[in-house]
Amino acid sequence: MGLEGRDTAGQPRTALPPTPNGSGPSLEFGDHWPEIPERSPCVAGIIPVIYYSVLLGLGLPVNLLTTVALARLTARTRKPSYCYLLALTASDIVTQVVIVFVGFLLQGAVLARQVPQAVVRMANILEFAANHASVWMAVLLTVDRYSALCHPLHHRAASSPGRTRRAIVTVLSAALLTGIPFYWWLDMWRDTDPPSTLDKVLKWAHCLIVYFIPCGVFLVTNSAIIRRLRKRCQSGPHPRVGKSTAILLGVTTLFALLWAPRIFVMLFHMYVVPVHRDWRVHLAMDVANMAAMLNTVVNFGLYCFVSKTFRATARQVIHDAHLPCMPGSRPEGMVVEPVQKPLGVPKGAEL
Repeated sequence: MGLEGRDTAGQPRTALPPTPNGSGPSLEFGDHWPEIPERSPCVAGIIPVIYYSVLLGLGLPVNLLTTVALARLTARTRKPSYCYLLALTASDIVTQVVIVFVGFLLQGAVLARQVPQAVVRMANILEFAANHASVWMAVLLTVDRYSALCHPLHHRAASSPGRTRRAIVTVLSAALLTGIPFYWWLDMWRDTDPPSTLDKVLKWAHCLIVYFIPCGVFLVTNSAIIRRLRKRCQSGPHPRVGKSTAILLGVTTLFALLWAPRIFVMLFHMYVVPVHRDWRVHLAMDVANMAAMLNTVVNFGLYCFVSKTFRATARQVIHDAHLPCMPGSRPEGMVVEPVQKPLGVPKGAEL
């Protein structure tokens, strides 16, 4: 995310109100960047700070619960789809911590951007790496479901826990490597000069890596999956859509919808009017960033809606977490010591 939007939280409230010069595109677009002295005001005010605080306060515990539930399902079933969902959730947690907490809240709202430039650039690497990992874990899940439905024999022969782990490690390593060039990412909120060639390359690379290429993969594989399901529907009386397939279609659809505004506004900023010159583009970028970050917390609701097994596992995790804290669950002052169970005690008779 490049910590964009942090100026929204940390920007001084001395911005001028919208003026005719700063509220709409100039007629002089042949000069690419119109000469407008005023800086667009932050019309969203404190709303992004409240939004990201709620998003982090609710989303982080929810993702931790999702991680524990998926870890139990992975250990119980050893299905590759659960492994990919677990890695996807872990990537979402890192995204929330690095982008939402460190970027938007800590650096933007608390420190008001009084941070050394080298620290900001190193944070950019972590942000983009976490973002790339989260997106491409969904791509791995898509390819796995495509292989399972369209090439079942090959999937059964090639699928193994070791192969799944290697695929996850490869994606995480590639995400970290592709995040390194974004050390030179320029802050869109302070771009007063026309974008350089490097700036354009990085922004297009961001759009391709996190949206256009993954969405292309989603479109091709999901279309093949849907065609295969329709063939089954025509040949069988009671076609059944697997839970993993339903989750896949939901995850990819939500991603495409929630990330589309950010990509559109970024290209609009680069080729039409910059964020810092037009308050409407400024507001659109704020809203687009908030929608993109919402993608890190909505998957829990999707899993609960689709999978009864996941709901039961999540409920059991909550029950196990609250059980030691229940009053009266252990007599006061009682110390539990490990003892050897005597032979012949029926199963379930011991405490």
